Amino acid sequence: MRQIPLSCLLPLAACSGADELGCVNRLDLDGDGRCDAQDVDWSTDAQIPAGTDRANLYGYDEETLAQVCREGMVHAHLWPHPGTGLILPSRPVATFLDDEANADFSALAERVLGFGNLEDFYDWFGLARFPADGAETGRYDLPRPEGIPPGAPLGVGTIETDLGPGLTFSCASCHASALFGRTVMGASNRRVRAHATFHLAHLVVGTFDAETFGDVFGATAKEQELYARSLESLRYVETKLPAVIGLDTAVAQVGLALAMRSPDADASRPEAPHLDPALASLKTTVADVRPAVWWNLRYKTRWSSDGIHVSGNPMIYSIVANELGRGTDLVSLRAWLSSHQTEIEAFTAAMFAVEAPRWEDFFGVDSLDEGLAREGQALYDQRCAECHGTYTKGWQRADAATLTASERLANVSLDYHDNTPVIDVGTDPNRNDAARPLVERLNRLAIHQDSGTTFVPTQGYTPPPLDGLFARYPYLHNNSVPTLCALLSPPEERPASFWQGPADDPVTDFDAGCVGYPTGDAVPEAWKDDEAFYDTTIPGLSNQGHDAMLRDARGGWLLSEADRAALVMFLKTL
Repeated sequence: MRQIPLSCLLPLAACSGADELGCVNRLDLDGDGRCDAQDVDWSTDAQIPAGTDRANLYGYDEETLAQVCREGMVHAHLWPHPGTGLILPSRPVATFLDDEANADFSALAERVLGFGNLEDFYDWFGLARFPADGAETGRYDLPRPEGIPPGAPLGVGTIETDLGPGLTFSCASCHASALFGRTVMGASNRRVRAHATFHLAHLVVGTFDAETFGDVFGATAKEQELYARSLESLRYVETKLPAVIGLDTAVAQVGLALAMRSPDADASRPEAPHLDPALASLKTTVADVRPAVWWNLRYKTRWSSDGIHVSGNPMIYSIVANELGRGTDLVSLRAWLSSHQTEIEAFTAAMFAVEAPRWEDFFGVDSLDEGLAREGQALYDQRCAECHGTYTKGWQRADAATLTASERLANVSLDYHDNTPVIDVGTDPNRNDAARPLVERLNRLAIHQDSGTTFVPTQGYTPPPLDGLFARYPYLHNNSVPTLCALLSPPEERPASFWQGPADDPVTDFDAGCVGYPTGDAVPEAWKDDEAFYDTTIPGLSNQGHDAMLRDARGGWLLSEADRAALVMFLKTL
């Protein structure tokens, strides 16, 4: 593991004095004394005019935006808060999981846990990897924090604390994905075991007190103290295993964390934590959801899959939610957020600027039939655009005849909703039902009041823009539909179960015609294990809904096989 000091970050300029809105220690890259981010509207009334987005959140020139995004992306690769509740001393952990130095333990860990050393653990975790030097350009060229080599796993590293370097996991763990030999930043990691890892840490770390940890792992006094901090935080953590690989139990982690704390504005950590029975059902309810893609942030004005987050910077809430799930003291986190606005603003700008991948980057432009895609666009505009937005394509430009095939297939703009809606299309309600009881507790927190972050109960889910849809399989908020063909079929005809494997080989691991996982006889034998098996009969994993817009007044299905093929072809171009 490599230590990454915060001093490696680019030295972005900050406001040194307060302006009329109290801007202090925030980004001011043009040096005019006015905070670059102060005009961003995070309110419930925020509007994004038709055909526009917030990819360039602060209105920078191209060079400045690139600089800020590289700075912000470092925070995506490395969890930004060094006082995080769960952070293990990196040196003794790395030494203990060194299969050359500790062969007996490595062999035992392999049999019991499924991994015997750190590299095996990173693969088990499902982490994507940085590309080799010079292997990628453009949207696939990922900035590496100082000291991180090519090929290293994303989302893991060590940061310097007051007690020495500690092992941490960051946003990129869940929001970067391996896709047919490339790493796609901002994609949902369909193989991630983030919450399974937290669950494992809860079980394993809790078995050692600090002194025993020192004896077994050869930890120094400071390393034992850092370990003891995690033990204290673990008292306020109640983990929840995902129902199937690739899903996220964040709503349960946050709710159960709040259930262990006092119901005051700082969610204080009581001396004797106990589970509030009002939220205890989150321990057993399946309310799992896929990690969100980042390239949709630019279009949205409310956040989370169910849209309960209606105001405030979504990146701040992401940090708060993660820290609640790690048992962190919120008073110290509030102080850290207040004093690290430049990092938060760079992080936010980078997330909003992330670009969606394009089909032709993986399968070539010749694999797309422009004529069929044009037919599909007409069907899309009739059946899908009302919820997901209207796309203008390169082939609709006045100068289309002079464009290359790739330029004609590209998105020119998306006319999405001015203000993001919540719509109930009959999909599994468990995630939405589970989140509603948390609203009052979340709004009560002083750390949210500081940032203007508010929540409201909702009924349904936000219909996402469909950029990069081919890379977002399986589909729906709970990953319950393996392909676009299945999603565009009546629910009763969708696969009741399927296997979820890696995206290594575009021929064997992907159904390019239907866009998603291979099903039936095409499923690779190596995938067929319980962990990768998705059973839609489990409450919370239902594949129902998202069909009313594809039926006529009598309930008949409106899409013929030819219609579906045309619509899928158009969706590939997004």
